[in-house]
Amino acid sequence: MRGDAMRGLAVFISDIRNCKSREAELRRINKELTNIRQRFRADKTLDGYQKKKYVCKLLFIFLLGHDIDFGYMEAVNLLSSNKYTEKQIGYLFISVIMNSSTEMKQLIIQNIRNDLQSRNPIFINLALQCVANIGDREMAIAFTNDIPRLLISGDTLDAVKQSAALCLLRLHRTSSDSLQLNTEWTARIIHLLNDQHLGVATAAVSLIDALVKRNPDEYRGCVNLAVSRLSRIVTSSYTDFQDYTYYFVPAPWLCVKLLRLLQNYPPPEDPSVRSRLNECLDTILNKAQEPLKSKKVQHSNARNAVLFEAINLIIHMDCESSLLVRACNQLGQFLQNRETNLRYLALESMCLLAASEFSHEAVKKHQETVINALKSERDVSVRQRAVDLLYAMCDRSNAQDLVQEMLAYLETADYTIREEMVLKIAILSEKYAVDYSWYLDVMLKLIRIAGDFVSEEVWYRVIQVVVNRTDVQSYAAKIAFEALQAPACHENMVKVGGYILGEYGNLIALDPRSTPMIQFNLLHSKYHLCSPATRCLILSTYMKFMNLFPEIKHHIQEILRHDSNYRSSDVEIQQRATEYLRLSEICNPTVLATILEIMPPYPEKQSPLLVRLKQKKPLMEANGATESQPAASGNTDDGPKLTETAIHLNQQAQHQNGLLVSLDTPESNGHHEESTSHHSSSAKKFLFKNSDIIFENELIQVGIKGESTKSTLRIELYYGNKTNSHLTHFSADIFTPGDLQTALRMNFDPIKSTIDPKAQIKQTGTIDCIKDFAELPTMNISFLHNNMLQKIDYAFPLYLNKFIEKAEMDSNNFFLRWRNLDKPNQECQKIFPAKFPMVYNDCNQKLEDFGWSSLVGIDVNAENFCGAGIINTSTQPIGCLYRLEPNKQAKMYRLTIRSSKEGVANRLMELLEDQF
Repeated sequence: MRGDAMRGLAVFISDIRNCKSREAELRRINKELTNIRQRFRADKTLDGYQKKKYVCKLLFIFLLGHDIDFGYMEAVNLLSSNKYTEKQIGYLFISVIMNSSTEMKQLIIQNIRNDLQSRNPIFINLALQCVANIGDREMAIAFTNDIPRLLISGDTLDAVKQSAALCLLRLHRTSSDSLQLNTEWTARIIHLLNDQHLGVATAAVSLIDALVKRNPDEYRGCVNLAVSRLSRIVTSSYTDFQDYTYYFVPAPWLCVKLLRLLQNYPPPEDPSVRSRLNECLDTILNKAQEPLKSKKVQHSNARNAVLFEAINLIIHMDCESSLLVRACNQLGQFLQNRETNLRYLALESMCLLAASEFSHEAVKKHQETVINALKSERDVSVRQRAVDLLYAMCDRSNAQDLVQEMLAYLETADYTIREEMVLKIAILSEKYAVDYSWYLDVMLKLIRIAGDFVSEEVWYRVIQVVVNRTDVQSYAAKIAFEALQAPACHENMVKVGGYILGEYGNLIALDPRSTPMIQFNLLHSKYHLCSPATRCLILSTYMKFMNLFPEIKHHIQEILRHDSNYRSSDVEIQQRATEYLRLSEICNPTVLATILEIMPPYPEKQSPLLVRLKQKKPLMEANGATESQPAASGNTDDGPKLTETAIHLNQQAQHQNGLLVSLDTPESNGHHEESTSHHSSSAKKFLFKNSDIIFENELIQVGIKGESTKSTLRIELYYGNKTNSHLTHFSADIFTPGDLQTALRMNFDPIKSTIDPKAQIKQTGTIDCIKDFAELPTMNISFLHNNMLQKIDYAFPLYLNKFIEKAEMDSNNFFLRWRNLDKPNQECQKIFPAKFPMVYNDCNQKLEDFGWSSLVGIDVNAENFCGAGIINTSTQPIGCLYRLEPNKQAKMYRLTIRSSKEGVANRLMELLEDQF
C-alpha cells in the first residue's frame, strides 16, 4: 500500500541499522539529509505522500540524536492535508520537534485551531493530542477558550470530550497560570461527573481534582455529584458496567479517582450526602469481605485499590468511629497476607489510623502481629513500616513493652533503619517514662547496642534530662559508672558517662567501689581510645573532678602536664590542657568552685529528637507521630515533655511578619565549656531568598535582607536578643580570608554595643563584588551575657549567585552562545538523584530565585529548563547559561552550566547540585 508502507523510509531505516560503524552511519545520514534538502528546494510539485515520507525520515534522524534545522514548513503543510496519515505525520513531527520561531508557532496554532473547529472527530483528537504533547505557555494562552468549549459543548462526541479533558489537565499541570478558565464554565465542567459515558467522567474527575487543588471553593459543588456517582457505581453489579468492568470490579479507576477527589474537602455538611457517602464506604468494606470471584491477581488488585483509597478517605474524614474501626480490622487481616505489597500498604495505613482517637485502641489489638512482622518479615521496607506502626500505636499502657521489643530488634536490625529506630526509642522512652530510672536504663542500653547510630541529639537529650531532674542524678551517676566498666565501651557511652560523672560523681563517691580515684582511673582508661572531641570533653570532666575531689588534684595536674595533652597536635586539646592547668594553679578552692559549679537546668523547649526525626521523615506528622497521639494515652505532669503545643507555637512563630522570628530550635550543648557556635553553611541559607535567618541559638538570632544592583549588594543585618537580660559589649565583624580580600569589598555602618532584652538592632552596609569567588566570608560575633563572654564564629552565607542578573534571549541567541562556550573549563555537567519531588513549578521557581531567567519553550523537550544570567562584577560581566534535564522515570537530573569565564560553571554547580 503506497500510502502506508513508505518503502523508501523502510529502506533508509534498514540501511542505518546495517551500518557497521558510527562513521558509516553519519555518511548515510548526511547523504539522506542532502537528498531531502535538494528535493524540498528544487521540486515544488512534491505530493503529500512524498512530503510525508521525507518528514518521517527527518523525524527518524532526529530521534537518532542528530539536529534537524529544516523541514518544518513541509511538516506544517501536512497539517493542512485532508488525509489522516499525512496529518498524523505532520502532528507527530510538530509534537516531537517543536520550533521556537514565532511565525512558525503562529502557523501551527492556526492549523490546530482549524482542526479543532472542524467536524471530523479524528482530526480534532489529533489536534488535542498535539496541544497536550507540546503543552507550553503559548498553547495554553492560544486555546484557553477553544478546548473548554469543546469539553462542555452538547454536540461534542464522547471521545473528543475525553481527549479535551485530558488536554486541559496537561495544560493545567504545565502552565496553570496561563490557562484562564471562565468561571461560567465551572458548573458545566463539574456536571461532567454525571456524564453517561464513563470515559468522559473518568477524564473529568482527573481534571476537576487538579482544578480543586488550585481553587477549592470554586469547585466545592463537585462533592455532591462525586458522592452520587460513587454511590451508583459501588451499589451496582459488575454486569451494569460491562464495558468498564475490570475483573468483576465496576469502573475501579473511576472509583479511585472519585475517592481521591473527595479527600480534598472535609466531610459533607449535608446529612443526606454524608449518610450516602458513609453507605458507599460501608459497602466497599463489605465487598472486601466477600470471597474472590476470580483467582487471578488482577481481580484482587482492582478490589484492593478501591478498598485502600476508601480507607484513606475514612482516615481523612476522621469522624465516623464505626468506619474507622472496621477499616482497622480490615487492614489487620492484610497483615498476614502472602502479598508483600498488601502487608506494606496495610502497615502504612494503620500508622494513620493510630493517630485517631476513634481507632487507636483498635490498632493496638494488632500489636502482637506487628511485632511478629518486625521479627520475621523478609522485606526491609515492610519492617520499616512495622517500626513506624509500633511507634504510632505506643501509649502509656504499652510503652514499656514496645520499647523493649524495639530494643531487642535493634540488635539485628538493618543498618539503614537503625538511626531512625534509635530516635524513636529515645522519644518513646522519654515521653512515657513514669519512672525516669527506667528511662536512663533504656537510653544507656540503647547507646550500648547501637552506639554508632546514636546521634548527638540523643545523648545530648539524656544529659538534659539528668540535669533537669535532681531525683535521678544519683542513679544516673551509678549506672553511668557501671556502663563504663564494660570491656568494650562505645565512645558515645564515654561521652555520657564522662559528663554525668563530672557533674554528679560525688553522689557515689562514698561507695568503696566508686571512690574518686577509681572513677578517675576508669574514665582515664578510655581516654586514649577516644577521638579528639571526646578527649576535650573528658578534660572538662577532669576539671570538674578537681573541684569535686580535691584529693586527686595532683593526679589530674599530671595528666594535664603530660606532653600528649600540653603539647598535643590538636589545638583544642592543647588549649584546654594549658588553660585548665593554669586555672588549677592560680585559683583558690572558692573561686574554682564558683567557676566549676554544677550545671543549671536546661530551659524546656521542643525536643531536639523530634526535630531530628522530622528532618529524616518529613511526613512523620501525617503518619501518626508521637506528638499527635490521642488524648486517652495521657501524659504525666512532671518531667520533660514533647508537646504538640510547643510544635504548634514554633510553626506559628515561623509565619510572623517580622524578619527575626522565634524559631526556638534548641542548640543542645553536650558540655558547658563549649563556645556557643553554630555552623549553618551546609544548609545553604540565603541561597534562594532575599531574606533569611542565618544564625540562631538560645541567646541570639541573626537575620539578613539583601538587594542587589549590578555588582553591589545592599545588606541589612538584624541582631535579635532572645534573652531577658541585656547583651553588652556587642560586636559583629565579617572577615574575608585569603583570595576573598581581593574579590569582595565590604562597607558596614557601626552598630550599638548593647541589645535590650527581647529587642533587636539593625546594621546596614554594602558588599561590592570585584571578581568571582568560591569561599564564604566568616562572621565573628562576641558579647557579654550575664558577665560571661560569648563568641560565635560561622560562615556568612554570601554566595556568587547574589550578583546574578537575569538575561532574556530568544532560541537562536541562546543556542548560538551555548555552542560558543565549548571550552573544557567553561562547562560543568553533573547527573545526580532527585532529593525532592520532581515538580515542574518548584524547579522553575528555584532556578528563578537563584537569579537566572527561565526561557520557556526554547528547548525541544518541554520538560527541560533553560535560562541565562549575567554575574556582575566590577572587573567584567560573566555570562552564564544552564540547561536542567529531569528524568522522572529514573528520578535523576542532568544539569549543564556553561559560563564565559573558566571555572565559574563549577562554582555554580557546587551551589545547585544538592538543591533539587
